[in-house]
Amino acid sequence: MSRALFAAVAVLPLMLAAGSAVAQTHGGHGGHGAHTAPTRPPQARPAPAPKPKPRAAAPRSATAPAPAQTPAADPHAGHAMAPAAAVDPRAGHDMSAIQADPAQTPAADPHAGHNMGVAPAATADPHAGHDMSGMQAAPIDPHAGHNMAQTPAADPHAGHDMSAMAGGAPNIPTSVDAVGGRMVETPPPAAARAAPAHAADLLFDPVVMAASRKQLLVENGDIRSTAVLIDSIEASFGDGEETYSWNAQGWTGGDINRFWWKTEGEGAFDGKLHEAEVQALYSRAIAPFWDVQAGVRQDFRPDGDDTTHLTVGVQGVAPYWFEMNAAAFLSTEGDLTARAEAEYDQRITQKWILQPAVEVAFSASDIPELEIGSGLTSVTAGLRLRYEIRKEFAPYVGVEWSRSLGDTADYAKARGEDPEDFRLVVGIKAWF
Repeated sequence: MSRALFAAVAVLPLMLAAGSAVAQTHGGHGGHGAHTAPTRPPQARPAPAPKPKPRAAAPRSATAPAPAQTPAADPHAGHAMAPAAAVDPRAGHDMSAIQADPAQTPAADPHAGHNMGVAPAATADPHAGHDMSGMQAAPIDPHAGHNMAQTPAADPHAGHDMSAMAGGAPNIPTSVDAVGGRMVETPPPAAARAAPAHAADLLFDPVVMAASRKQLLVENGDIRSTAVLIDSIEASFGDGEETYSWNAQGWTGGDINRFWWKTEGEGAFDGKLHEAEVQALYSRAIAPFWDVQAGVRQDFRPDGDDTTHLTVGVQGVAPYWFEMNAAAFLSTEGDLTARAEAEYDQRITQKWILQPAVEVAFSASDIPELEIGSGLTSVTAGLRLRYEIRKEFAPYVGVEWSRSLGDTADYAKARGEDPEDFRLVVGIKAWF
């Protein structure tokens, strides 16, 4: 008896150790016997914890199996592991706390079936899952979303309302809208003519205002002025005798009405006066830069054959600043003559001025006592270069050519003179 008891006590620890090993082999995986658990990637599965040492079990009968213990290395022990779909090995698992492995994620949809509430957004597309409906359209196509079905390809803005955009030319009437090339003028409204011509008459006595306006015209618009213009005082030298001559004029009056005087003459340095004339004229402005003149002309000659003429003419500045003077003379003897002059100031510098001039004379009939034939009687052309020391005073030098024509040339030849003459002139031009 004692030997049998001793043998049982000796074998009992071996039986307990063998039962514990069998229980760990079959009891730990009893829940997975009906299916094969899917193989987890080695990267996602946590490292197994070290196995605890088997605790000493209470004495049991040799026939009673040891209770199974679940090792800590398998967190899914006792869970029902339904077969997962072959497309996604993690389908049905709660992966909210586990970061996705991009190396094992299928390229079609890496987030299918996963709860990614706390997972970081994928870096491939920073706008995935965002509502982009309110963002501005890409500038690649400015007309994207427009209905361009009726738009011709030549005009990308056809069909758009462009009436409010700037750049449209206003409809302003021009001279092409009227017959005759004049600007279109709309008549003033009737109310504009209902009030007085001067608004001040509504506040002050119209009689007092009329006197004030007249005084204003006198002080600012009806200014009296006087001027003297010495066009030339010169000496001439040629093949014949040396001579002197003058040509001067002046005025006094306002802008519209003036009194003009003119004088010119010629003589020899030996004291013999050839001829001289003086004009007294009334001048009235008829256009900017143009005056009509009328008056009398008196000629003086050494032989005492003085003549008086009725004078009518025009004087002014033509376009491009040509100074013009033309007049007709009717003498008390009934002889009609005319004369026209033109000159131009060509500025070389601010001081040096070149002045060409030309003068022609006409006669309606022969005048034997004056040795003048009918028609174009003479032509005189000159070229003078002056230097303005001041605007009011300028000496000059130049040349002058003259020729008698027609019967007038015959009279010159009869006197023993050459009908053509070329002379050097020196003189001064001044005004004050």
